Amino acid sequence: MTAAASDLVALAKPRITALVVFTTAIGLWLAPHGLRPLTVALTLVGTVLIVAAANVLNMYLERDSDALMARTMNRPLPAHRMEIGALPGAIPPLIGWTAATERLDLPGVLLFAVMFLWQVPHFLAITLFRKEEYARAGLVVQPNEPGGEREARANIVRYTVALVAVSLLFVPIGIARGAYLASALLLGGVFLGYAVAGLRQAAGRRWARNLFLLSLIYLPLLFGALLLDRRV
Repeated sequence: MTAAASDLVALAKPRITALVVFTTAIGLWLAPHGLRPLTVALTLVGTVLIVAAANVLNMYLERDSDALMARTMNRPLPAHRMEIGALPGAIPPLIGWTAATERLDLPGVLLFAVMFLWQVPHFLAITLFRKEEYARAGLVVQPNEPGGEREARANIVRYTVALVAVSLLFVPIGIARGAYLASALLLGGVFLGYAVAGLRQAAGRRWARNLFLLSLIYLPLLFGALLLDRRV
């Protein structure tokens, strides 16, 4: 499991979730009425979703206090490995795929991954060219931390590499073909090339603003190419 996927799972506190699901199953099993498979499935899946959602909310609400305790300071949010805002922004295409297919499978997860990974360079670019405004507002963003601007530029490259790699996976799983592959390689090459340019010392606010604008162009063109390739 990748580090990003591991962090996503950690947000749901899987051990607590598993315990709650287990005890729910005990109640189902001990009930005097016969077990109906659909009832069991819906009850257990619903329990997983409710408990996981509650745990994510708990992680968010306690992120500041978690950062002060050795037991919890390495959780994804207090360790600043993940921002909770990326999750709701990435979920809509997964919702659409799952609603249409009535199952949770790899293509939907890849759509989620593309959105999740795209949001990081998109948002970091904003924080780089508007870091003074964030500082005046008292909002903590990576570029305003010691050594944070250099690390933000490096994170932009890391997430863009991952984004381009994930965007190509629609081809081997049979969702897209050659036309999309060519488009994804071209768009990804331009986006990644401009992201790498930010590692140069001379890259400044103009580079960050242009990268932000480029991210707004990249995503709809990538999804547009995917839609056209599926329909042709």
